[in-house]
Amino acid sequence: MSRGGKKVCREGGSSTEAILYPGGCKEVSDEMHVDELIRRLKVLASTFQSMGQEENAYDEYVPLCLLLAEEAFLNHSSKDVRLLLACCIADILRIYAPEAPYKDQEQVKTIFKFLIEQLEGLKDPKDPAFKRYFYLLENLAYVKSFNMLFELEDAQDIFCTLFGLIFQIVNDEHSGKVKSFMLDVLCPLITECDTVSNELLNIIMVNIVEPVKTSKKNAYQLAKDLIVKCSETLEPYIQNFFNQVLICGKEDLNLFMSQKVYDLIYELNHICPSILLSVIPQLEYKLKSSDVTERIGSVSLLARMFSEKESSLAVNHNQLWQAFLGRFNDICIPIRIKCVQYSMHFLLNHPELRTDIVETLKLRQHDGEENVRFEVVKAIVATAKLDFAVVSESEDLLNYVKERTLDKKFKIRREALQGLALIYKTHLSAEYVPDPTRKAVTWIKDKILHAYYISSLDDRILVERLLNGCLVPFQLPSEERMLKLLYLYGTIDEHASRAFVEIQKNLLLVRRHVAELLNCVRNFDKQTPETERQLSVRISQLTKFLPDPVKASEFLCKFAADLKQDKQLMSIMELIVSPITDCKVCADSVNLVLKKLGAPVMTNLYYNTIKILLQRMSSVLIDRDALIKLLSILHSCRLANKEVLKSLGMSKEMAIERGLRLVTVLAFVFPNHFGEEQTLTLLIRLLTLVTENLQPAVLTALTYIGKAKPIGQYQVPLMGILVPHCQNMLVTGTPKQGKEAIRCLYTNMTPATRLQTFSQVVEALKANLEPGNSSYRTSIVGLGHIAYLMPEEFRNEMRGIVSQKVVKELLVNPPRTDDDRYKNPDPWCEEDDLPEITRAMIAGLKTTVRWLLGLKSDYKSASKTFKMLTAFVETGGGFINAKVDFSEAEKSWLRLAAGSAMLKICEQKGVGDQFTAAQFCTLSKLMNDEVVEVRNRFATKLHRGLARGIPHKCLPLDFMGFYALGGYEMDRKQRSLLKGFMLSDVSKRREYIKGLLVSASERATEQLPHIMPDYMLVFSVPVLTHSPR
Repeated sequence: MSRGGKKVCREGGSSTEAILYPGGCKEVSDEMHVDELIRRLKVLASTFQSMGQEENAYDEYVPLCLLLAEEAFLNHSSKDVRLLLACCIADILRIYAPEAPYKDQEQVKTIFKFLIEQLEGLKDPKDPAFKRYFYLLENLAYVKSFNMLFELEDAQDIFCTLFGLIFQIVNDEHSGKVKSFMLDVLCPLITECDTVSNELLNIIMVNIVEPVKTSKKNAYQLAKDLIVKCSETLEPYIQNFFNQVLICGKEDLNLFMSQKVYDLIYELNHICPSILLSVIPQLEYKLKSSDVTERIGSVSLLARMFSEKESSLAVNHNQLWQAFLGRFNDICIPIRIKCVQYSMHFLLNHPELRTDIVETLKLRQHDGEENVRFEVVKAIVATAKLDFAVVSESEDLLNYVKERTLDKKFKIRREALQGLALIYKTHLSAEYVPDPTRKAVTWIKDKILHAYYISSLDDRILVERLLNGCLVPFQLPSEERMLKLLYLYGTIDEHASRAFVEIQKNLLLVRRHVAELLNCVRNFDKQTPETERQLSVRISQLTKFLPDPVKASEFLCKFAADLKQDKQLMSIMELIVSPITDCKVCADSVNLVLKKLGAPVMTNLYYNTIKILLQRMSSVLIDRDALIKLLSILHSCRLANKEVLKSLGMSKEMAIERGLRLVTVLAFVFPNHFGEEQTLTLLIRLLTLVTENLQPAVLTALTYIGKAKPIGQYQVPLMGILVPHCQNMLVTGTPKQGKEAIRCLYTNMTPATRLQTFSQVVEALKANLEPGNSSYRTSIVGLGHIAYLMPEEFRNEMRGIVSQKVVKELLVNPPRTDDDRYKNPDPWCEEDDLPEITRAMIAGLKTTVRWLLGLKSDYKSASKTFKMLTAFVETGGGFINAKVDFSEAEKSWLRLAAGSAMLKICEQKGVGDQFTAAQFCTLSKLMNDEVVEVRNRFATKLHRGLARGIPHKCLPLDFMGFYALGGYEMDRKQRSLLKGFMLSDVSKRREYIKGLLVSASERATEQLPHIMPDYMLVFSVPVLTHSPR
């Protein structure tokens, strides 16, 4: 027998078939013992493996091949038997290729299904039999054995099974070689087959989208490689599928890929963009679909595809890009939101598309839907965080954020303000700043501080936080921090400057209330109704500074309880509110308190409430060291230090002027930090170094410092320097200098030395009290302030001076000459343009009022003064027998000065009670004065008087009746101003009443009729009745 084989006879049915086995191989039968069968199959498999491909060389083994493919063998219970059989059959297919010995189609299907089942063993490379499984895979790949199935009707079903199995078993442990053979098995079934069914396409595509993409990364990679290798063959089938879905709307719900159409397009665009060349343009149909779901899907897809780095889709498909831009204005809100959300990626990744995106955002930032506007701001801010240059180079984007700082919704305002603050903070530390940002920085700080005028408490808290965190970062070293603070205060506008002052005042106010709460808790020895009431009042006062007063009250009660029990917490809080604590200690102490309040999470409302309180009361910008640095900077500015002036970006004059204004504000809020000898020395030295118009600011700062603790008590040598300066200003200085010098001396001198010094001052001022003297007006102003501050010490002298020199010689018989005639016929002018004698008369009116207020109980003089002031209000000085008549502008000023003086007197009980009903009605006429400037300034004085020191140190409720005359106001701006003043005064009184009722005070019932704003209607009746209109 050839090649040493042996022939055996096998009985099957009625015939006996001779089967030839290769040499060395024994007969195999499915009835053999498994171990023996395995041994024989191993030999047989090894023999087949060694055979080459020679045409018709092994025809005698065809019966053996058919035997091994019988169902009895293929369904054998032993896994090893099946594996060895699979290896044998694979080799048989190799040896006999291209004509396999298996001709029956059913048998062929059975064989290949069997082989596919055996390939499942590849899933575990650690399996001892893995080498045989790998050999099986290699053999099938090498010969392209599965190509035999092309002629079968249901070949695609078998392919689906094979593809599904391969994608299922591929894993991390497979080597590159294994994965390569897997591809070699699968690729021919696509590239060499006449058709690719949707079912097979579905099995491939499901692996490149979620959830498989993430959960089975190896299957994703295999599918990706398969698509790339077979792209040309797959392209028409993929295009046909998308045509059916996108254009015809035919979806096969049994196919998973029908549910992931947009995800598939996205992934295919990544894997092999050429496949989608004819598919992408079809998405325009979906963008314009009437079905919202379809539009959302297509918008989401295109937004991702257009916005990705290095994507050229927008350039290559301009028509589709324009259609996509149209979706920014879609009627559906979620679509508009989706478009805006992706604008950040466009701005970052595609400079060539920025112009289009900026234009679309311009419309969307005015969108009627708040969430769209919010996303616009969020997108721009997020862009700035990731790439500051993109936003900083676009003035339009910055202006969009600027506009949203005035949005009606707080969450949008918050996002806009925080974004601007981030841009400003980045600018502070950036070496190079583009021109749009440089321009924007000039208004960013103003815009942030302007938000403090918004009535919402949330806005105020936000602005305070941004001031400390971004505008002037508190983490900076003292000198750098003061440079940033001076730059901020020196370059903001007037409204922002007032907001900054208001922030500092509120800081002082909150600190005082917290200190009162700590004092109340400290003295809470026994729980009595009185102590509980006091604690309740303190907590109620603090809730005004926190959002959601009801919740805040609950958490403050809990905080008070914690303070009682935790002595360490109490000591830390006392350190925070201490007026001499430095910034670093304060910031560290705040962190220690927060650590005691639990986890810093949004759900911990107690933590968040106390955190807001701590932020509002913590002094983290100013301390003694910072003030020394600030004053040193001002001295450097005076010396024209180029480096300092360059860092401030201001001229020498501007830096000094704004710097002194800042020092004045800080002296009011933090007087104790000025107590160092070095600080006071630097400040007093400025008196001799700055111009006369800036000296009053220094004196005002020293006055605020002295109110906390007179300088004369602890820095006597410095007072020896200060007093001569002040005395010199009183004799030769301006009225403003004289006024501030008097206040500064009175506040900072000890009572023992005060009388002697002021006696000298009075004598010097009396000597200047002549109309021709250059310091005439300064003397009048100085004497008025002395009369107010020290009424008893100079009682007789002041009475003579006021009655003789001021009233008789100046106010009733002013020494006017032709040189004092104001020739401009206009009804109003600036005060500086008035003749000097007229300005002296105005100062004389104020001095008379101060003298009267100092006496407090001189009712007779008060009555006479009211009569004189009423005459001024009625005639504007026309009752005076002056040699030279007053001009209309002078009369306006005199009416205004007299009216303001009457308001000032009425603020004080006693002398103010001498005001008659007729005088009340006469004074009300100024609300409808013919000159709008008079009306404006008088209304402002009225508002200040009503708002100051409620309920005892303000104007009586009667004067709120004046607001009724605002109905006659024709000037729209003035009418709006009056309305704002009235609402503010009503609101303040209602807040006070609320606090009064909480305290359950016995005097509450008595006070209510005198402070309830509702009673203003009673006083508006006589005012309206006697109105000339």
